[in-house]
Amino acid sequence: MKVTADAARRFLVARHLLAPARSLDGGPDAVLEVFRRLGSVQFDPLAIAGRNHDLVLHARVADYDPGWCDRLYERREIFEAYNKGLSLVPTSEFAWFRGTLSLNAPRTLAENGDVAKRVLERIRAAGPLSALDFERERGTTSDWFGMATNAVRAVLEAYAVTGVLGLARRDGSRRYYDLLERLLPADVLARKLPLREQLRHKLLSRYRAHGLLGVGGGGDVFGGIGPAKPDARWPGYPGRNALREELVERGDLVSVEVEGVRGKRFVISEDARLLEAPPNPPPSVAFVPPFDPIVWDRGLLGSLFEFEYVWELFLPPAKRRWGWYVLPIVFRDRFVGRIEPRIDRADACVQVLDVWWEDGFSPRRADGFVDAMRDALRSYLGFAGAERLAWAPHLGTEKRLFLSQPMRAKQQA
Repeated sequence: MKVTADAARRFLVARHLLAPARSLDGGPDAVLEVFRRLGSVQFDPLAIAGRNHDLVLHARVADYDPGWCDRLYERREIFEAYNKGLSLVPTSEFAWFRGTLSLNAPRTLAENGDVAKRVLERIRAAGPLSALDFERERGTTSDWFGMATNAVRAVLEAYAVTGVLGLARRDGSRRYYDLLERLLPADVLARKLPLREQLRHKLLSRYRAHGLLGVGGGGDVFGGIGPAKPDARWPGYPGRNALREELVERGDLVSVEVEGVRGKRFVISEDARLLEAPPNPPPSVAFVPPFDPIVWDRGLLGSLFEFEYVWELFLPPAKRRWGWYVLPIVFRDRFVGRIEPRIDRADACVQVLDVWWEDGFSPRRADGFVDAMRDALRSYLGFAGAERLAWAPHLGTEKRLFLSQPMRAKQQA
């Protein structure tokens, strides 16, 4: 297929349920529809502006309540797996996500055999436990800061990667692990698939989540699907390139050339018709988080949307152009700016620390933008459980422009 840049932009926002934003109704059922559409949603526990998966869902589901996703997790309708990072995946797809090419997890269990045995025996007897329920034991590896790892935490994570344990629940950032057979239905666990089929499915899920990824398939960041080419460390593994070609030959992926974008792109076959005739996007605003699949491909953001996005969490404050947890603003089929909100639960407000508009974009002059931005802010207040917006002093223009009576608010500070 050959498509114009305009068609590619309109396709992506429609494919991601962002045109219009928050268009799905139906509570937990609407949340499941997002999982079906995207295949998986990256999880991140940081809750500065809301957890990543909650922000992904908030941008697509009307009146989204984080409790809906938590409820699905507690019902085991979704589970955690490594795909593009740690992700939430429908439990019905467990058979395709249980396989891994991880070398570190088996090594960790082998090098800490005594600890691993004790940990597993205790969980088997006592039920869900976290690393803090055990005495800390010195590990064989070091963390990012050169400190010896806690062997208990390391073997718990390794057991989760290898499919022996699963996450029973979270309490903030604390993770409780239990035997996988106590967490998932027997029929789900009984289904076994060849590793190659699992890895092919995981790669396809990357293309499904983004919509127009290139040949790299989003790389292998913590995904467990291995390198692009065959590697002696995994005898018989064909590499991501070969898996992608299999998907093309099977008709699961269709090659796409996008005007002004270098290299081939791929669309899943059932989306080809939408790509041929994408709808015109209505005036709608969405705030998307750092790990939203639509921003996975930074190069495509630059070439197709002319939008530079860098998550500045790991940069020193003096080197940040924006903030360290900033949400891109999508309007119609464009990225028009960034907003840096902070949820202050103690004061029941959302602090807007800063807003940056893209060069050439004028909020007042963009037809329909002001009302759409007000609607997005009202929705975000409801998502945050807040009663008011507190604008930073230098944002007086934005405060006046977007002043409205939010759903739960009496005033804006």
